[in-house]
Amino acid sequence: MAGRELDIRGEVYPFTFVKSKLVLEQTEPDQMLKVMLDYPPSMESVPKSIREKGQEVLAINQLDNNPWETFIRKVK
Repeated sequence: MAGRELDIRGEVYPFTFVKSKLVLEQTEPDQMLKVMLDYPPSMESVPKSIREKGQEVLAINQLDNNPWETFIRKVK
């Protein structure tokens, strides 16, 4: 399962979701997308919105200094 990365630290919601969605649209099914975020409201909204679009959120990990990494698998 090859993957892609998207670093959108410094961005705010809804731009974080829009950028994540655009990269997912260019990702092949079953590929993983790692999204790096640092805006707390995005950590609630982005995974929820991604799930609502039918994609699979595999994990959300908080790292040192408050960024999060979110792993998403494109289903379709």
